[in-house]
Amino acid sequence: MVTFNFFTGTVTNISEFMTGQNGENQGCYSIVTLEDGLGAVVNFVVSPTTYFVDQQIVTVGDRVTGYHDASAPVPLIYPPQYRALIMVKEIAAQNVKVDFFNSELVSSDGVLRLNLSPNTSIVLTNSQPFSSYPGNRNLIVIYGPSTFSIPAQTTPYEIIVWC
Repeated sequence: MVTFNFFTGTVTNISEFMTGQNGENQGCYSIVTLEDGLGAVVNFVVSPTTYFVDQQIVTVGDRVTGYHDASAPVPLIYPPQYRALIMVKEIAAQNVKVDFFNSELVSSDGVLRLNLSPNTSIVLTNSQPFSSYPGNRNLIVIYGPSTFSIPAQTTPYEIIVWC
């Protein structure tokens, strides 16, 4: 189970990140720099396996949330540099929650409870249908309005199962 941590900010720079010898991975990796407006800066290493919700293209000036594995080792440099697992570009009237959801579909932080409907699309990261129950898994949940209760409840538009 991945323990997700995130950072939200505005993209201030996107640059190529060289890996390997002789440039064999040239153009495959990039560094996306996010700034939160309060002085905090984070660099995300974006690889070919980084999942972009809705396959959104991210450009300088976009408001983005980057998710990384909180238990993964990171270099002790400033600004911090994390391997991006999931990137979410902010879109009006759309909320995204990335977390582990238990058997009752409550997020690990106890903030959100999912109510499934026949209209809820449940897919894998490769857009193929997921036919099992999504509980006890890491999920990317795309939803709109939610209740003001604790936990907030919502009927998601789409659930992406992070296997």
